[in-house]
Amino acid sequence: MRHEHLLRLAMACSVAAAVLVIDQVSKALAIAELTGLGRIPLLGDLLGLQLAYNPGAVLSLGANRTWLFTLVGVIFIVAACAALWRSRTMARLVGLALILGGALGNLVDRLFAPPSFGQGHVTDFLAYGELFIGNLTDVALGIGVAIFVLANLRERRRESAAPERVPAASDIPAAQNGES
Repeated sequence: MRHEHLLRLAMACSVAAAVLVIDQVSKALAIAELTGLGRIPLLGDLLGLQLAYNPGAVLSLGANRTWLFTLVGVIFIVAACAALWRSRTMARLVGLALILGGALGNLVDRLFAPPSFGQGHVTDFLAYGELFIGNLTDVALGIGVAIFVLANLRERRRESAAPERVPAASDIPAAQNGES
């Protein structure tokens, strides 16, 4: 069982690493190819390419607290690693691996992108209509959260559908079943 668990962890770490590499390569390409350009439509007004640098969180919330998002990112990654270690189902592992890879991608930007260490702005380039501009880590995070939530719901449904085990007399300690 332990060997199987280690193989699953290795697979999850590989998925997280792949998300991180794809994210960083896509951001480098976006910076190289989209700098100085306006929005490039891909699916009309629904989806396009547009380079932006986000100092905050979703929708640029907390733009003046970039250092705080860096700290929260580090704490979140540690928690995700702990959850990966404890996770026992493949669906949860895959969900957590996508979440971890996405969190790592944005943390790399926060740590190493301009304007300064620990206060870097996240590179975004996927424009979703007029709603917001994101990146591939946002896609990985969204898919990972969906998989993780669905896996948890499925597990809870499975647990609630399982018949309850009635303890046998041999399961009850002698003092409780009237024996001495």
